[in-house]
Amino acid sequence: MSDLVVDSQIRGWVFLPIVVITFLVGILRHYISILLASQKKIEPQQLQDSQMILRSRLLRENSRYLPRSSFLMRRHFFNNEESGYLTQKRPPVTQNVMTDPTMMTDMLKGNVTNVLPMIIIGGWINWMFSGFITTRVPFPLTLRFKPMLQRGIELMHLDASWVSSASWYFLNVFGLRSIYALVLGENNGADQARQMQDQMSGAAMAMPPDPKVAFKAEWEALEIIDHQWSLNDLESHILSSLSNCS
Repeated sequence: MSDLVVDSQIRGWVFLPIVVITFLVGILRHYISILLASQKKIEPQQLQDSQMILRSRLLRENSRYLPRSSFLMRRHFFNNEESGYLTQKRPPVTQNVMTDPTMMTDMLKGNVTNVLPMIIIGGWINWMFSGFITTRVPFPLTLRFKPMLQRGIELMHLDASWVSSASWYFLNVFGLRSIYALVLGENNGADQARQMQDQMSGAAMAMPPDPKVAFKAEWEALEIIDHQWSLNDLESHILSSLSNCS
């Protein structure tokens, strides 16, 4: 097939409207996701456990600045077999995503703000601008790209670098993330690719970590520390420095 020339009116009535519509729908989806966002509930016991683990890590990293008696006292607070904080029993995490109404509501909101607009707007664009060739990629492609870039156009001899209107819409859905980040900031609700990834991994991320495993690992790390006080001979070093200066 000979080289094609796209009509200039297609640029004004098909190419640019698809870009503008996709961009405005993303902006609208961002603000709707803000309105529908629910505040994450944090359990006080879970917050306390995470802070205690952080405190134990700080003790391990800075133990050389504490006298041995002070370090042993603090390690006793964490690792004592009877009353140590890291040896306390915690109930196992058995939270089920499918039985938690809050998580189910968040998943439903994600479907409303992400999947539903893509289906509605994509179907409308496919009906309104069906059969148009909008643009051409500036490099040659193999025939394997034809089903992806020429959706809605069944021309066997058409070069694979041409892009149909339906495919141009999906390219904009996943290709405007840099523009959204520039206009709305990095963590925005308009980036549909990131929103879909978060929704797919939302169930795993919503499950709280098992404190029993974290407590055991931190207990073992704190127990094997060989304490060496770095300030043990500080007075003698200072006196020797002063005597050398005098």
